Amino acid sequence: MNISIDGFTGKHVKLFIDGVPQEGVGSSFGLNNIPINFADRIEVYRGVVPVGFGTDALGGVINIVTNKTPRKWFLDASYSYGSFNTHKSYINFGQTFDNGLTYEINAFQNYSDNSYHIDTYVEHFNEDGTSQTIKDKIEHVKRFNDTYHNEAIIGKVGLVNKSFADRLILGFTYSKSYKEIQNGVIQSIVFGEKHRKGHSLMPSLEYRKRNLFVRGLDVTLTGNYNDNLTQNIDTATYRFNWRGESRYNGGTVGEQSYQMSEFKNINWNGTFTAVYHIGETHSFILNHVLSSLERKSRSDITSNISDYTMPKETRKNITGLSYRYMPSDRWNVSVFGKYYNQFNAGAVSTNSSGVGDYKRSETRVSTMGYGAAGTYFILKDLQVKLSYEKAYRLPTTDELFGDDDLELGAINLKPENSDNLNLNLSYSRTFNKHGIYVEGGLVYRHTKDYIRRMAGDKYSGNTYYASYVNHGKVETKGFNVSARYNYSHWVSLGGTFNYMDARNKEKYATVGSTNESMYYDVRLPNQPYTYANSDLTFFWRDFLVKGNVLSMMYDNFYVRTFPLYWENMGASSTKKRVPTQFSHNIGLTYSIKKGQYNFSFECKNLTDEKLYDNFSLQKAGRAFYGKVRVCFGK
Repeated sequence: MNISIDGFTGKHVKLFIDGVPQEGVGSSFGLNNIPINFADRIEVYRGVVPVGFGTDALGGVINIVTNKTPRKWFLDASYSYGSFNTHKSYINFGQTFDNGLTYEINAFQNYSDNSYHIDTYVEHFNEDGTSQTIKDKIEHVKRFNDTYHNEAIIGKVGLVNKSFADRLILGFTYSKSYKEIQNGVIQSIVFGEKHRKGHSLMPSLEYRKRNLFVRGLDVTLTGNYNDNLTQNIDTATYRFNWRGESRYNGGTVGEQSYQMSEFKNINWNGTFTAVYHIGETHSFILNHVLSSLERKSRSDITSNISDYTMPKETRKNITGLSYRYMPSDRWNVSVFGKYYNQFNAGAVSTNSSGVGDYKRSETRVSTMGYGAAGTYFILKDLQVKLSYEKAYRLPTTDELFGDDDLELGAINLKPENSDNLNLNLSYSRTFNKHGIYVEGGLVYRHTKDYIRRMAGDKYSGNTYYASYVNHGKVETKGFNVSARYNYSHWVSLGGTFNYMDARNKEKYATVGSTNESMYYDVRLPNQPYTYANSDLTFFWRDFLVKGNVLSMMYDNFYVRTFPLYWENMGASSTKKRVPTQFSHNIGLTYSIKKGQYNFSFECKNLTDEKLYDNFSLQKAGRAFYGKVRVCFGK
């Protein structure tokens, strides 16, 4: 799963659930695993991120907001089945009693064989023990070692609507996951038995109170402790090709590197947010986020990619204060400042290969960021927004420490720092049964110490890993346009177009060098720069029976071809590029008794387009899914 907002992707975009950061909670709570029923709504923040999130995001924030309205009782359950033996189940039920006592249970699971076909060249095993790979011959093969499943259960109990708390909730989450690893960081590396599994235990606390002590002061406190264990297992004595054929590996154990290892993450996270309103004109927000992680690893065998004796540690503190002035509904302005602090400690290789001969290294960072944002209604329906931020993004746990398997961390990574400027103009108008919304925005980012993920770096003989490096200066210029039209409750039509040009602005090849870089002012590789999407939905209300709704949906996604490596290197005929992609999806939903019963059918990638991620790993082709959902409550 990878998200892109205004040209920033991956770690630049942060995920929250009800304002609580999800960094370090485990793969079960990635955006691609959380059931859609879990969300009451999803908020997307672009440009300057509100101080209330207390985050170090450069690209934006996605906040999943759950339903916190007290209900006497409710039940929401769904099950879906589809291509590649994919199953998804979800159940959510709970009660709130008259005395304020409340409880809620959420449970979900995802399972898939991921047995879709891809197109690649194949290594052929000969009877005489030799092998041959013809890279010009592409074969249509099925993924055979890519099963994934995760399960999670979340229990909450507490009090609501009391004099001392609007919400005081204790929670406990248990999740586990299992993932077979089909290929390495590049598609040509194939595995047949390598896999990973883990589980997580996470108690949590939530406290919310409006008008605490004085009118206008709203306070939120959250905290969680996450005990996460992950095991990496690579003990096969065979090597595999993309046909699923195997060959004895001559006594060598391990397809990538011999592993029977585990690492344990102990993660603490706490947030404090205070919002103080002075009348309707002035408001202040104070936010502090503390997160701490310690990783301890052990192995029953010798590993050549990680040190299992030195613990890895990171502590992060981010404090933000903002002031908002809103003299009327027509305009407002906000100013803010943020303090960033991070301590990291871990093992650094002193070997020229980047693997082995480790020693402990520590890094500390303390810095300030700031910014301002304003909005003004030029006309009743015409709004302009302008924002600027001096923002920092601290390296994440994955970037610092890797995954003790396919990803190599870099403890000495510097924080990214960026000057971000956004200008946005929007028009919204409703007349008779028609609704129109049009929006356009300009984006500018000047980022220093940009953190790049490098796929396919070669370490330790014939073993490949991904790694992270700081890349001098990157300048991003772009624009986005979106529009939407609604006709009554019958039709919704919309789309977006994005162009984000990110270029290398590091003039010299190395620090202190007078030799100009051959990549200066060249577009960054492995990053799409032109993409668009559109959607069309028809609603047929009171279909067959009054209160029932039939919805028919179509959407598409377009990505223009982009270079896999630096685009100015090599002959045009031999350059590797991720091809242009244009995929189409259709869906049908029938809702009965005002949403109590719902039946859905969906076809993904209708035209069976060849789709790729931004490291040229091929994604699934045409797929079909069906879903049943029931909702009750009052």
